[in-house]
Amino acid sequence: MPVSLPEQELRAWLRLSMEPGLSLSAARNLLAAIGLPHDIYATSGAALARLVPSQMAAQLKREPEDQVVQAIDAALAWLDSPRHHLLTLADAAYPPALLETHDPPLLFYANGDPGLLKRPGLAVVGARSATPAGTDNARAFSRHLASQGWCIISGLAQGIDAAAHEGAMQAGPQGGGTVAVLGTGIDIVFPASNRALAHQIAESGVLITEFSMGTRGLKHHFPRRNRVVAGLSRGVLVVEAARQSGSLITARLASEAGREVFAIPGSIHSPLSRGCHALIRQGARLVESGQDILEELGTPQGRLPGLVSKESRAGRQGDADGGTVGAGAAVESALTGDRSPRSHRQRAEVRTTDDAGEDAPAYIPQGNESDVLAALGHDPVHVDTLAARTGLDITALNRALLELEMAGVVARQGDGRYLRRATV
Repeated sequence: MPVSLPEQELRAWLRLSMEPGLSLSAARNLLAAIGLPHDIYATSGAALARLVPSQMAAQLKREPEDQVVQAIDAALAWLDSPRHHLLTLADAAYPPALLETHDPPLLFYANGDPGLLKRPGLAVVGARSATPAGTDNARAFSRHLASQGWCIISGLAQGIDAAAHEGAMQAGPQGGGTVAVLGTGIDIVFPASNRALAHQIAESGVLITEFSMGTRGLKHHFPRRNRVVAGLSRGVLVVEAARQSGSLITARLASEAGREVFAIPGSIHSPLSRGCHALIRQGARLVESGQDILEELGTPQGRLPGLVSKESRAGRQGDADGGTVGAGAAVESALTGDRSPRSHRQRAEVRTTDDAGEDAPAYIPQGNESDVLAALGHDPVHVDTLAARTGLDITALNRALLELEMAGVVARQGDGRYLRRATV
């Protein structure tokens, strides 16, 4: 747990993190040269002027501005609540992975269990406007990896981030847990639609931020958040991402910090696959199941028994249809890593994403539904294309699609095309 500091020391740390015009690197240089924050504020102006510009040295010797005092008071009031913590660079509870990076924050506000910050972490990130298959993949990968002891780290954004947090929590209290890194103050949830999810994470995981209380979600805050996501993680999995995407920033920062980068391939027709494909071309590891990541990184407790070797894995046959694996097929099963080929017309048991648990009955498509599912493949398909592939009239086809959609097996996208959802 974080060290409980005297109020005077807490105020000094908070003031240093809020000091107007003082950059993060300059603040760390002061700490390295002088010591703890209260030592900085007790140092003479002449000595400070040798380390920072004279105007900043004079500012550090003055009483803090009223706005800063109010922000410090608000933070101290927030810390009075249970499960609310402040972790500083001098705290033994500070995440060790971040200490290895070149730009660690001075401090964190943490709501939840700060012990999770010391667990080996994997970041799962991707598009806010994710496809149903993308969120299914993020949820399945995260649940599986959390069940193997990995702490899942993401940014509490809509889409892939939210699904990653949900999947990690579905692994239960024996799983690795989840960390949500915010681009706002700890008292603000952005987007507001994730408020309920944030409360769940505060109860079973931890929310953290370096931004002071009341800080809104400004555009330039999110790259700073992304560097923390990357720095906390031993690897970053990108599920879906456009070519210009914050997820690619996270992946680049992770690579620069010596972390592994993984990417799930998708349809060549999907804009949200292009970022992942670009990462793969640049050297990211292509993954199709959680097993692929475990083969590369193992588990926090060591190598899992029964992991498939890279040599035997390389000899496996790929997707039955060949070509690029569709986003909906990227996780044939995140739990088993099974990628054995299937006949185009074979009827397969499909477990829907709405099942209550492992013992819930599997949905088995029959008749026209089975034919439609086989004809759908793994790329988004227009209903006219499905009609041509199946030979069904539009009434029968729509009825079959409705059944599949209600079963959670397929999803209708905003452009009217249908996409197979990932099995989990």
